[in-house]
Amino acid sequence: MKKIHMHLVSDSTGDTLEQVAKASLVQFPGIEPIKHYWPMIRTARHMERLIAEMEDNPGIVMFTLVDHDIEKVLVDACKKHKWPYISVLHGIIRELGRHLGKKPTERPGLQHKMDDEYFDRIDAMQYTLAHDDGQIADNLSEADIILVGVSRTSKTPTCIYLANRGYRAANIPIVPGCPLPPELENAKCKFVVGLVNSVDRLVQIRRNRLLMLKEGKTTDYVDEELVKEEVKEARRLFNKMGWPTVDVTRRSIEETSVAIINLKNKYDEENQQ
Repeated sequence: MKKIHMHLVSDSTGDTLEQVAKASLVQFPGIEPIKHYWPMIRTARHMERLIAEMEDNPGIVMFTLVDHDIEKVLVDACKKHKWPYISVLHGIIRELGRHLGKKPTERPGLQHKMDDEYFDRIDAMQYTLAHDDGQIADNLSEADIILVGVSRTSKTPTCIYLANRGYRAANIPIVPGCPLPPELENAKCKFVVGLVNSVDRLVQIRRNRLLMLKEGKTTDYVDEELVKEEVKEARRLFNKMGWPTVDVTRRSIEETSVAIINLKNKYDEENQQ
């Protein structure tokens, strides 16, 4: 693995920069970045002080800076030291301004402002945590999205991701021999999605789960024939209830969530007509 120093400089939290860097670096296998984070840079003088520290580990500089004075200090230093540098947002903001015919505000951190959308996400996260794994079924009618699936179909992490996008997401496990909560079966007008996984993948994940719990005994939980029957019964239930399904076998949490959101948008459009 080739190690490189990477400096991530931001006038806000640096979350956007981190995501862009992460998404870009996966395209270069064999590279191990040593990341140095420099967030909340709000003045040119602050930037000047940090450049002295950056000199100890020269490398690639990526930045999201909307203040021209701060950006100039950093760019001048990069040119002086011959550090490669990338302005992540400059080109996008410039082109948006050109097409929209408007000048950007150049105020850092606007995406993190505490508006109604922010508090909606907090509310969604609280709801989702309270309704994880079927803990509470009393107010399922308040959910935006309800996920149903057998054990180890990524219900919880998918709900957390959806909550971070502002959706009140609840999840209900399908447990052999246990009936679903009546509130779910009566939720005719609510958006419910069935999550499915391949039998092989389920058995593998469940075995790993048992190893983490230091449970070495063979149980029905990982019996391939019984797991196959679980999956069949789950699919029968989804067909009976008319719930759309998403196969999570080869999907990441993000990909699964996007598929669910697309289904949700289609559902909302159909019910508004």
